[in-house]
Amino acid sequence: MRKILATSIVAVILAGGAAAYIFRAAHRNDAAAAAAEAVHLQPGDLLVRSTADGSMGRLAVVGGTTRTVSAVSCNRVYAAAETVICLRPDGPLATYQVAVLDGSLRERDTYPMVGVPNRARVSADGRLVTWTAFVTGDSYNGGRFSTRVGVLDATSGDLLADTLETFALTRDGRAYQAADVNFWGVTFAPDDRTFYATMSTQGRRYLVEGDLTARTLRTLAENVECPSLSPDGTRIAFKQAVGADPAKGWRPAVLDRATLRTTVLAETRSVDDQIAWRDERTVMYALPRDRDHADVWSVPADGTGAPAVLVPDAESPARVY
Repeated sequence: MRKILATSIVAVILAGGAAAYIFRAAHRNDAAAAAAEAVHLQPGDLLVRSTADGSMGRLAVVGGTTRTVSAVSCNRVYAAAETVICLRPDGPLATYQVAVLDGSLRERDTYPMVGVPNRARVSADGRLVTWTAFVTGDSYNGGRFSTRVGVLDATSGDLLADTLETFALTRDGRAYQAADVNFWGVTFAPDDRTFYATMSTQGRRYLVEGDLTARTLRTLAENVECPSLSPDGTRIAFKQAVGADPAKGWRPAVLDRATLRTTVLAETRSVDDQIAWRDERTVMYALPRDRDHADVWSVPADGTGAPAVLVPDAESPARVY
């Protein structure tokens, strides 16, 4: 059994609008691990969160025409290279945890998290995991929700970032600091050092490129939310606020990393999700049918074609590589 992180990493204090994170090891859930031993992710599979009645919230593996529902439940999930991140409730109280699972959905480690789960990603080699949570207590936000990002080395158990607000930020080529800076929706580049995320400030949202080693961030483009890097690393799928106003909804789009040219995709409904890549030519995302049920849809990444249901009664999709 892999050695579980044994010490607290960062403390979380919510007082007067300040916040920091406490991380400590949690106990392995052997019962849940044993119940899921029959499930194993294979390259090409899709891992989703089921929204079907009778299996609500449980993880399902879709391979070809076969759909296998596991015994593991998550609020948000993502997977890559035998590593699965599962954001889920932590006991009967209104608290949550980050669970790192293996390719058979068995627990490797769990860590307490602060806030309500929102986004999750895993690096292509399975080494890094990241999550975004809604939190309260930021003084600049009048007590309303803001977001916090965490980045963890799932191999060593080291917390690489508990908040991106401490990174040195450059906006439009100039050093930038502001009390209302907020980040969410991380996606990793293959080098496990470079990442992309959303940054908001003064009512505007930017795509930022970050460096985990140098602890720096710089803006690349505006009106880009919840980025998702393509498997070949050349494009970024994202949701784009209509008229730069989130109140009007979002449309899926793809940004060419080299030219920063944006292609709006053929989905006209509002997509409030961190879009994922089905393959090099197709992206996928969840659209709710009602409060509890959703479907995973797909659409070509070049702006052609039309949306189609990919996995019914599902959300939070991840392609297994």
